[in-house]
Amino acid sequence: MIFASDLDRTLMYSKRAIEELGEPKEYILKPVEQKDGKWVGYMTEAAYSALKELSLHSLFVPVTTRTTAQFNRFVIFAEEIPIQYAITSNGANILYQGVPMEEWSNHIHSQLRSDSVSQAELLFILQREGFHLDGEKKQAENLFFYYILNCRPAASEKELLHGLAVKYGWRISLQGRKLYFIPKAISKGSALEYICNREGAKAIAGAGDSILDWDFLVNCQHRFIPNHGELVNELSSMSMLSRVTGTNNHILTESRGVNAGEEILQGFLKLLSLRI
Repeated sequence: MIFASDLDRTLMYSKRAIEELGEPKEYILKPVEQKDGKWVGYMTEAAYSALKELSLHSLFVPVTTRTTAQFNRFVIFAEEIPIQYAITSNGANILYQGVPMEEWSNHIHSQLRSDSVSQAELLFILQREGFHLDGEKKQAENLFFYYILNCRPAASEKELLHGLAVKYGWRISLQGRKLYFIPKAISKGSALEYICNREGAKAIAGAGDSILDWDFLVNCQHRFIPNHGELVNELSSMSMLSRVTGTNNHILTESRGVNAGEEILQGFLKLLSLRI
C-alpha cells in the first residue's frame, strides 16, 4: 500500500508558516529539518509519531517541489524514518534508496526537449510581454526556476502569467511568496504513477496544498487537502471545492497550519487500519 504526501505546508512547517497560518493554543513541536546546523522545519510530536507508524506498515512516499539537496535537509528520513522512494524537484527526480533513478531522469530530459520552450526562451518572452516580477530569482537543478517575491502578483496578473506559461509548455504555481515556473513534463503525478507501476501497488491516499500537488492527488484513492494554501483557494475560486471535498475520497482538513499535518497523518493511519 502506497501513501504519498507533499511536505512543506502539508506535513512539515517552518516557524514562519506556523505563525502565518495561526499557531494552535497547545502543541509540542518535533524538529525535522536542519539547515546550516539550525532547526528550521517542524511537525507536531503527534504527527511525527503517526508518520513513523505509517512508514512501518506501508510504503510512504514523500513528494516535494524541493530539489534533492533541499529535500535531504529533512534529516528524519535519513536517521529516523527510512524511506524507499522519494519524489523531488516536482517529479523530475525519483530517489530509490537515496539515489536518483537514471531511467526516470533520462525519460524526463527527453520530454523536456520535446514539450516546452527552454528556460531562456521563456524568460525572454516574459520580458518581451512586459512582466517584471518583484523578487529574487532562484534556480532548481537547471530544471525549473522560481521567484521569492517581495509582493504577490494581483489575481489578474497571475492569470495572464498562467496563460502565457501554458502557451509555451510551462505552468506556474504560487506558494506563499514563491512563484514557480515549471515545464509541463515535470509532474509529481507522472513520478508517482511510475512508482506505483514499478511496485505493482495502488496509491491509497495522498495529501497536498498546492496546484502542483493535484497532479498526483488525482492518482490517489483518497485525497487530503489542508484547509489553507493555494489548492484550497483555487478550488474555491473555481467553485470546485464542494464537488471535491466532503466525500469519502476527498477530505478537507478541519485544522489549518501545523495541526492540519497531524490531522492528515491520523487520517492516513485510519485508512491503513481498515486495510490491514
